[in-house]
Amino acid sequence: MAAEMALSHRVPHKVLSEAELEQVAQRKPPPRPSLRGCLRKTRCSGSAAKSLLFRFLPFLRWLPRYPIKDWLLGDIVSGFSVGIMHLPQGLAYALLAGLPPVTGLYSSFYPVFLYFFFGTSRHNSVGPFAVISVMIGSLTESMMPNEKFLVSVNGSNATVDEELRDTSRVELVATITVLTGIFQVALGLLQFGFVVTYLSDPLVRGYTTAASVHVLVSQLKNVFGVSQGEPSGPLSLFVTIIDLCKKLPDTNVGTLVTAIIAIVAILIVKELNHKFAAKLPMPIPIELITIIVSTGISYGVNLKEKFGISVVGNIPSGLKPPVAPDMSYFGQVVGNAFAIAVVGYAICISLGKIFALKHGYKVDSNQELIALGLCNFLGGFFQCFAISCSMSRSLVQESTGGNSQVAGVIASLVILVTILKIGELFRDLPKAILAAIIIANLKGMFKQFKDLSTLWKSNKVDLLVWVVTFIAPLLLSLDIGLAVSVAFGLLTVIFRSQLPHYSILGRISDTDVYRDVVEYEMAQEIPGVKIFRSSSTIYFANVELYAEALKKKSGIDVDRLIEKKKKALKKLKKQQKKLEKEKAKRKKNAEDGPSVSVIELSAGESSAPSEPTLQSLGLPKPSFYAVILDFSPVSFVDTVAIKILKNIFRDFHEIEVDVFIASCPVSVLAQLERGNFFSSAITKHSFFPSVHDAVVHISRERHQASVDHSTRM
Repeated sequence: MAAEMALSHRVPHKVLSEAELEQVAQRKPPPRPSLRGCLRKTRCSGSAAKSLLFRFLPFLRWLPRYPIKDWLLGDIVSGFSVGIMHLPQGLAYALLAGLPPVTGLYSSFYPVFLYFFFGTSRHNSVGPFAVISVMIGSLTESMMPNEKFLVSVNGSNATVDEELRDTSRVELVATITVLTGIFQVALGLLQFGFVVTYLSDPLVRGYTTAASVHVLVSQLKNVFGVSQGEPSGPLSLFVTIIDLCKKLPDTNVGTLVTAIIAIVAILIVKELNHKFAAKLPMPIPIELITIIVSTGISYGVNLKEKFGISVVGNIPSGLKPPVAPDMSYFGQVVGNAFAIAVVGYAICISLGKIFALKHGYKVDSNQELIALGLCNFLGGFFQCFAISCSMSRSLVQESTGGNSQVAGVIASLVILVTILKIGELFRDLPKAILAAIIIANLKGMFKQFKDLSTLWKSNKVDLLVWVVTFIAPLLLSLDIGLAVSVAFGLLTVIFRSQLPHYSILGRISDTDVYRDVVEYEMAQEIPGVKIFRSSSTIYFANVELYAEALKKKSGIDVDRLIEKKKKALKKLKKQQKKLEKEKAKRKKNAEDGPSVSVIELSAGESSAPSEPTLQSLGLPKPSFYAVILDFSPVSFVDTVAIKILKNIFRDFHEIEVDVFIASCPVSVLAQLERGNFFSSAITKHSFFPSVHDAVVHISRERHQASVDHSTRM
């Protein structure tokens, strides 16, 4: 089967000459544009500006072609559904971030509306997200703890000035949000959208799972109705759990019962939504229903006064004017802001690419970074906290018929109506209900524990990355844990590049396909030829390992054979010197018949080989006469790699084995030339476009040599 597949991809064989290879490696850059060309570019500046405008404002490209009849109804239904989800999640995630509930509504309005203009994903639902909220919450609790706002009451008791605390926290978080936006916009403009590639999928999933544990623990105080301190830094999670266990006897039963009932109800209805998704026109908005019902019960029964259940309190109506961030906080939160920027973007672009692949459109990673940054930057002036993309809302936006960013505009209008008219009605909403909504929405995150069994079967290194990324944020804090996780992920990349898979290739019969002889039974080694391949590029960190693996895979101890040859040559040199001394002595003493001895020595000299070989030295000759280095995985080489490659050519030449390089990229060939790799001993005649071309050339040369030898005989 493999042979048939290989035959279908067969390409004609062509051996490039030295002149052709040199021409490819030394291609000159295009000439500088003339004045006429510059004038032509000036005339095209209008179209260039238009293209730039369309790039930074993508809605200008797709909105004029918006198919109203086909998409509008679906976008309205989808936007209304997502807007209903935004309301309870905005309130809940504001609580998670340690902020007044109204800031969650602001964060569900401004960024969502702005994303319409700058975003390229048609299905991403941006807004408050649990992981980002808890990262912000850990920062607000450490920099603005309740203890900082204690005021005395009646000269003895102390209570928290919540209004002053909330105002200070909003100022702090607005600054973090603006700085987060600056980082994201700057990275986007510098085309650094690729940085998310350093956050592998196991790393992101392990980190979000750990963040979910932080989220759960942070909400337990609202479930049990107890007051807790706000520790921060390493091991703060465990300090919080221990403190909670000590305060369990003080549990408010009413709060606990309210939270449990809400969690069970939300989970049951969410399961029904998932089970009957095909039959329901839109998911049952259980979170909104829970908020409305619980607020009504709380107001009617007066839960706060009768049972001591904590409620949300006053939610101001209307929008507030923009306020400049307090730049004095920049130095204190710059590291946290960068971590939030990277995590928020990683989650957003990951979801965006999933939906884009599913529905057949393209997401611009750099523009998404700019869009998210502008949403955060501008939102920070309006008391928003940093946002990302929610998987649950995005799935609802897609499943309910959402086709474009218009759905986000509809969702933002639903939130706007809530802010202007409805928000103040939720002042009696129990905080336990918001905690229940947060905890119920963690179900999807905790399902990621299934990754452990999958990764155990598929890739142990990725499993290790997942585990480390999960444990580090638990033991440390979320920001420090992220830094440790990224560093560990990069270390695994380095180790993988230092320990690649080395293989000897063989040819699949009747094809020009070469595969690892260990992994493919059909692949057979070419007699007399060793084809060596590394799965990684070669550079200073692994090139010595490359050389060692090549010598080991060849089946002979190259260094030992070279050492034996040197000793044999040294011994031969001594013998030759001894013969020369004897010759001079005989010439001096043989006055009567010098010609006889001279003739004998001349005959001896003429029969001696011009250059000693392994065979003439009595040393074992390798079972192969050529080595082909497959350079197809090599993307670059540095000066250290060039030096070691020269040594490889030299060492194998010492044991009478020719070295060839196949499938070398043109860019690598140019790097070799700039690094003075080529010489009289190593020429471009040793390079071939493919492994098969090199094999054909070696076989032809070997056959020609045998013909010439038989002719001389």
